[in-house]
Amino acid sequence: MPSWPLPPDSLLHVAAEMINAGTKVAILVGQGCLNARDEVLALAEKVGGPIIKALLGKAVVPDESPYTTGGIGLLGTAPSQDAMQECDTLVVAGSSFPYIEFYPKPGQAKTVQIDIDPARIGLRYPANVGLVGDCRDVLRALLPLLTRKQDRSFLITAQERMQQWRELLEERGICTDEPMKPQVVTYHLNKLLAPNAIVSVDSGTIATWAARYIDIRDDMQFSLSGTLATMANGLPYSIGAAVAHPNRQVVCIVGDGGFTMLMGEVATLVKYNLPVKVIIVKNNMLGMIKWEQMVLEGNPEFGVELQPIDFAAFARACGAAGYTITAPDEAEAVLHEALARRGPAIIEAVVDPTAPPLPGHITTKQAWNFAEALARGQEDRWDILKTVATNTVREVI
Repeated sequence: MPSWPLPPDSLLHVAAEMINAGTKVAILVGQGCLNARDEVLALAEKVGGPIIKALLGKAVVPDESPYTTGGIGLLGTAPSQDAMQECDTLVVAGSSFPYIEFYPKPGQAKTVQIDIDPARIGLRYPANVGLVGDCRDVLRALLPLLTRKQDRSFLITAQERMQQWRELLEERGICTDEPMKPQVVTYHLNKLLAPNAIVSVDSGTIATWAARYIDIRDDMQFSLSGTLATMANGLPYSIGAAVAHPNRQVVCIVGDGGFTMLMGEVATLVKYNLPVKVIIVKNNMLGMIKWEQMVLEGNPEFGVELQPIDFAAFARACGAAGYTITAPDEAEAVLHEALARRGPAIIEAVVDPTAPPLPGHITTKQAWNFAEALARGQEDRWDILKTVATNTVREVI
């Protein structure tokens, strides 16, 4: 095992004093904490603060833990964003989450950052104290210096918000509207995953549904391309996982755009009899590009339509099992059958292309650009408005 030096005791004490002085402490963790689950949970217990997970750090703690509010950013949860907006102290451990608009406002929070790479200290957000070293080792040295906070109100508020968020996700996950909403697929898939499943996800709107609906349990592992946002990574990741861990369930969650780029690798699954289950959320669209054009630029979509492919027929032509889901009431049964099957399987789920992957909190600029894109002649604007309006009504009822 590699050995990394610890920060000097004097610096650990300065960090501890800063954390002890905070009244609303939030913890942001990334992939650098994947080996530090116990230490991160112990930190949350001591400071009475929520654990916010960058996407590559999704497997740091189980999603059912009462200490986590889930992800952060456009793919994250509203409770995580609330905690970031309200905290007065932030501990960033093993994360280089790049999107500065989701951090606390400048000057709002005193920050302690832990990272194995000194070049990352203060890279994304100003750090008052930087602790260089392996996150698990540094947290083990820091924890005895911390005083358990008696006031748990910040954590309790985050937990109450998270309960409401989960209820909202479930409401959308069991939605019976047609065309089928994309979150219905990941909602039902989540319930069928093994406790040690390895889940790989492609880039695009599919990353939103996987980030929000796939709950980390026990020894599950989760990965995607992270800050690179590279398409077509999902299937190769799964091939590697299946070769390295032949006795574990390996599930690949992809969009039709990313899958199409490397769909020939299904032949690799068949050739080596790798039992990867590929879930394709199919909307015949480069969905993330569509929504970025609308929400970030205020323009109608352009050049994002895909040529429809019968992926189930393609899978069978390659020698794998092929399944198709077109309605919400088919999802659970088809997924159950496919996951139980020996060998590789492709499951295409045909979903509504007008369902937007809305962030946990929508900024005024995002809302304005969205409205401007619709006004400029977005082709399916009425279907989009209907979907957004329906979701809004359900949230307030």
